[in-house]
Amino acid sequence: MTLKQYRPGPDGLEPSPVETRNWRGRLRSRRWDPAELQNPDVEHVSPVMGLLFFLGLGLVTFVMLLLGYGTGFWG
Repeated sequence: MTLKQYRPGPDGLEPSPVETRNWRGRLRSRRWDPAELQNPDVEHVSPVMGLLFFLGLGLVTFVMLLLGYGTGFWG
């Protein structure tokens, strides 16, 4: 047995609207569909250029480590 919730209205007490009990609706978040941010100070970088940048950064780091251990600087 459940208790119905009644709200006062212009014509007396009215039953509250029934909520659909769908657990998927509670999983939705505003973070999953964010709004587009407007930032005029930063130019858009293509994904390919971003990937090339980080691959180059990793390569430079790897070469520095090889040179440092090869010359005995860190060894």
